[in-house]
Amino acid sequence: MAERVGPQVYSIAAHRGFADALVAGLIPRFSEADLGLARLTLLLPSRRAERIITEAFVRLSGSGLLLPRMAVVGDLDLDETLGPLLDPLGAGADIPHAADPLRRQLRLAELLRETMGDSAPPTPALLRLAFDTGRTIDRLAIEGIGFERLIEERIAGIVGEQAQHWIESTRHFAAVLARWKLELAERGEIDGPERRNQLFDHAAKRWQAAPPPTPLVAAGITSASPSLAQLLRVVAETPRGAVILPDLDLSLDVETWTLLGTAGAPPTSGDPPFGERDALTHPQYHLKLLLNRMGIARDEVEPWHRAGLAAAPPERSRAISNLFLPSSASARWVDLPAGQRRLSGVRLMNTAHPGEEAQAIAILIREALEVPERRVALITPDRGLASRVVAHLRRWDIAADDTAGQPLAQTAAGRVLLQLAEVAASAAAPVQLLALLEHPMVQGTGERAAWLDNARRLDRKLRGPRLAPGLSPIRDVVMTMDEGLQSWWVEVEGVIAPLLAWTDPVPLAVALDSLCAASEALCGLRLWGGADGRALSGQIDDLRSAAQDVGTMVAPDDLPTVLRDVLDRAAVRPPWGSHPRVAIYGLLEARMSRADLVICGGLTEGTWPAAASPEPLLPPAVLRALGVPAGEFRIGLSAHDLAGALGAPEVVLSWADRDEGGPVIPSRFVLRVEALLGDLAKDHREDRAIDRARNIDRAHPEPSYPRPAPNPAPAQRDVPLAVTAIDRLRSDPYQFYAQAILRLRSLDPLDAEPTAAWKGTVVHEVLKQWHRAGGRPGDLIDFAEAELCKMQTHPLVRALWWPRLAKALEWIDAEVAQLASADGRVVVLSEEDGAMEVDGVRVFGRADRIDRRADGALVVVDYKTGSPPSGRMVQEGFALQLGVLGLIARDGGFTRVSGDPDGFEYWSLAKSRDVEQFGYVSEPIPEGQKKSGLPRDEFLDRIEVYLRDAITRWIKGDEPFTARLNPDIGGYNDYDQLMRLDEWQTRADAWEAQS
Repeated sequence: MAERVGPQVYSIAAHRGFADALVAGLIPRFSEADLGLARLTLLLPSRRAERIITEAFVRLSGSGLLLPRMAVVGDLDLDETLGPLLDPLGAGADIPHAADPLRRQLRLAELLRETMGDSAPPTPALLRLAFDTGRTIDRLAIEGIGFERLIEERIAGIVGEQAQHWIESTRHFAAVLARWKLELAERGEIDGPERRNQLFDHAAKRWQAAPPPTPLVAAGITSASPSLAQLLRVVAETPRGAVILPDLDLSLDVETWTLLGTAGAPPTSGDPPFGERDALTHPQYHLKLLLNRMGIARDEVEPWHRAGLAAAPPERSRAISNLFLPSSASARWVDLPAGQRRLSGVRLMNTAHPGEEAQAIAILIREALEVPERRVALITPDRGLASRVVAHLRRWDIAADDTAGQPLAQTAAGRVLLQLAEVAASAAAPVQLLALLEHPMVQGTGERAAWLDNARRLDRKLRGPRLAPGLSPIRDVVMTMDEGLQSWWVEVEGVIAPLLAWTDPVPLAVALDSLCAASEALCGLRLWGGADGRALSGQIDDLRSAAQDVGTMVAPDDLPTVLRDVLDRAAVRPPWGSHPRVAIYGLLEARMSRADLVICGGLTEGTWPAAASPEPLLPPAVLRALGVPAGEFRIGLSAHDLAGALGAPEVVLSWADRDEGGPVIPSRFVLRVEALLGDLAKDHREDRAIDRARNIDRAHPEPSYPRPAPNPAPAQRDVPLAVTAIDRLRSDPYQFYAQAILRLRSLDPLDAEPTAAWKGTVVHEVLKQWHRAGGRPGDLIDFAEAELCKMQTHPLVRALWWPRLAKALEWIDAEVAQLASADGRVVVLSEEDGAMEVDGVRVFGRADRIDRRADGALVVVDYKTGSPPSGRMVQEGFALQLGVLGLIARDGGFTRVSGDPDGFEYWSLAKSRDVEQFGYVSEPIPEGQKKSGLPRDEFLDRIEVYLRDAITRWIKGDEPFTARLNPDIGGYNDYDQLMRLDEWQTRADAWEAQS
């Protein structure tokens, strides 16, 4: 690179591979015999770029080389600070320190609360608004726009023309910004971007006054902030300096370059820096803005003629240039010859859904690694897609890490803290509590296996409707279990109880201290031992220090949301140790990287490019007048990222037709590629990887699964019959087989909705206590309230169910009293067990209630919380419970009662159809207007026939326990998955219809 007059600015074309081409040119120009490149200073945009350039030096240096001094100017999107070259220790004397970002967010939230008054949102939303406010402050600072510009008369006039909500948000922003600047002045601090600008200005003045005698090269920097642009201008003008830009299109014709717009250089001084028709979404727009702010014409930029190891064909750059023509110039595609439209080495992969896309990408990576020394990179802004690809690659023991990192809230260490906050906010709700206790890092002071065993036993006990809030109801449940679980719970409660003591808002710093102490008590020091733990420790320390300084208060209910928002913004990047030839990048991390095969995944609208979200605080017209690029500017950066990726030798552009939410639109970039290729697009389709993705997990066709009909041995069949299981045996024998012979039980979910069975259990317990206490009229409601309090039912369950239950119980109370006074009918037993033997089989059950009439006859009563079985169900033998209990009573199976039943009543607590009340009596006997059921004088005999038939066929016989033997009889579905119902039911229904 010979010395010459004027600025030295170069561009490395997309097809050359920036990192390798840069190093290939630096080594012969600046390498010295003894010192190598040690005298060269290289300014780079980020730490990731520094690592990529270092790897390129290793590849191209041959026998070894002293590396140049690499300084990072910092990428605000990566939350990096300036390298020590531009931020020397002595600079602090002249340039104020930067304000801590977390402290700024917390303090801005307080200022917003004071400014907005009663209209201020809740704390989590307020902190998000404070974060957005800080981001807007940074955008203005990057562009060198101070508070005084915001209150200019011209800007005030524009604000007055906006909608009312824009006027209010602008007023709030200006008030908060003014107070924040005053506070910064009092503290002797400035915002981070402002300090960054001052450091750039400091370095520019120093190098302009005394140019460094050694080479100085700025490479890969595309940020177009005014201060950085001026620094790059100074670097380009130093005697041995140069600026090397990535992917600046020098072949773009003048007309198209002009169509990009003013880009910060308006024709007259009074015009806004950005015109309304500027092509902000074009990949060259931000480079034009940078050149304009540097004061460099595109004609002054020279091509960098060195190429990297992974260079693409030269015609690729021309095709990329044509691909991204502005919309007004894209009509030229029609006249382009095939050679200028062809994207050789670029394939298009369109999959059905993200799962298929991830599997196909993993297959492409696996195939690429079969070629020695072949490097492959996946570039995607979709972190979910990246995670799926990483998981699929484990199939072949390929360790690939997502270099964009993982949000701290999704790491193991971060989840411990979040789950503790959720336990505190939910008052130890079962789902949140057990998620914490079964976390992989949690084991208390004992062994992990013993801890997990106790947690799972507690899990079984807490299933069903939620208990009342707090630890006391759970403690009462645990105290009914063995001493081992009780001692374990004492340890757990000792850790969690202090967190549940919060009722009013607490200082955020105090809450973080308590969460950290509880986390250490549950996990030990291993919580902080991994990369995620170290990142969590640093983030929590910063947040605690900022919260303590500001005095931030937070309500316990808001703590999980506040903490998650903070941890989501912190990424844990993987350490070294993954596959050396596989890389998975986000868009920022992929800049300057290069591989032999580059796969661009997630190319859908809203993902790549991301939606151009408007600035939430300042209207677009104000931003344009101030000279701040609109939101579409980031779409142009995404386009430039894709243009850089298209420079690889082989490229796969991948997108799916839908995501988890529904159908999606392919990226505008993909649509441009297809439109540019035209009829050639069919030759660029990547179908082979999709076919393999669809077939890789597709098993060989298996014979159709038949309807299950197990036929166990006689000894296995011979089981006692519960009166509640006989109906199941006759209607769906397989359900009986799974329950009574296999002894499988379905588990209620945690925090379950109150089921009919649960409600029935509660009602039966209430009525049992009432009857056994004498059944005095007027006392039933008191017994119900006492029982619900004893069960520590959740207040929400009580509030929703209690009004209906109370009305139904009042009806029962009155009905029992009326029968006693009018008919002399009395309750002789309630909730008692009985049994009899039929054909050598023990038949047992519990009677809800048995009354005795004045004439000595018995009435069997069965309580139902819902609708009772119909008369037809009883008539056809699919509702035998009431009759079998009558048989047990007739047989003397209940110890405290004997006699012949002639009444069989269902007492339903549901709403009556005839009158506006809860509770009614139904008897499955065809008398009066009732047409179905069993005659009273034949009732027990017919029931006994059905009972003996069931015993003969299935308990003592050899008939198989066929699944869904009577499919029209509903009500039993606990074992549908076990019987694989969906696999055979449709075929069975079709066969029966044909029969």
